[in-house]
Amino acid sequence: AKYFGIKQDFVVVGNGAAELIKSLMGKVSGNIGITIPTFEEYPNRYSPNKIINYRPANRSLHYSAEDLIGYYDNKKISTLFIINPDNPSGNYIMKNDMFKILEWAKHRNIDIVVDESFIDFSNQETDPSLLDNKILIENQHLTVIKSISKSYGVPGLRLGVLASANIKLIEYIKRDVSIWNINSFGEFFLQIFEKYKKDYVEGMKKFTAIRSEFYEQLNALPHIKVMPSEANYFLCELLDGHQATIVTQELLNKYDLFIKDLSAKKGFSGEYIRIAIKSLEENMILINALKSILLI
Repeated sequence: AKYFGIKQDFVVVGNGAAELIKSLMGKVSGNIGITIPTFEEYPNRYSPNKIINYRPANRSLHYSAEDLIGYYDNKKISTLFIINPDNPSGNYIMKNDMFKILEWAKHRNIDIVVDESFIDFSNQETDPSLLDNKILIENQHLTVIKSISKSYGVPGLRLGVLASANIKLIEYIKRDVSIWNINSFGEFFLQIFEKYKKDYVEGMKKFTAIRSEFYEQLNALPHIKVMPSEANYFLCELLDGHQATIVTQELLNKYDLFIKDLSAKKGFSGEYIRIAIKSLEENMILINALKSILLI
């Protein structure tokens, strides 16, 4: 609460975002809306026949607030889930546009769940997050989830936060999660990570510069289309007969490089892979390996 500047009553800490998602999905009822392809922890926790999917009508899988509002405006849903930036596309909806969705949802009596696990990687605006007392208080229908592992690089600590001004929801989730759900290493990290906030901000600036350079390098490769991203990964479509599974296997077997093959993920039509953004040196190793594979 201190780190994000929100009231203690508005936040609950989880054993990773996954624990909070599981608890939240147990409280949701009726039809829900979610964009596909997506982070599948949400739909996997819900009845498939109660999910109304939105799939962007373009190969880059990017979409806007207007696209979501237009699609769901005539559909009966109780909750709309938005991953921002999206996983796996890296699509980003600006804060003012998120306010449009919140206002639309308020009039339609629709709850909004926003997963901001990758939002710190965005450099489109200085204050993109909805984790704010005023925003939460004015939007009781809003729930924000954030994984600490994604942007802070501490996946083994299992930390996530959920925030809402809906006190009844927060109290329910606090009762629902395990009483000793946070380990002592995670607790210690939460106590100290505020003192490194300045270093963290500087680190993110360096990261966005590396991301821009990596984007240009990937775009220069043959037989691949790279989607713009505000996260720490790129969604890429393989073209001209190259197959995601084969490229993934060759990278692992020949170069000891592991990327994400998206062939089995719901919502794709085509050959797609997801590539993490690493250091300059690591990025170049992947670029050279992909160049060899894609030129065959």
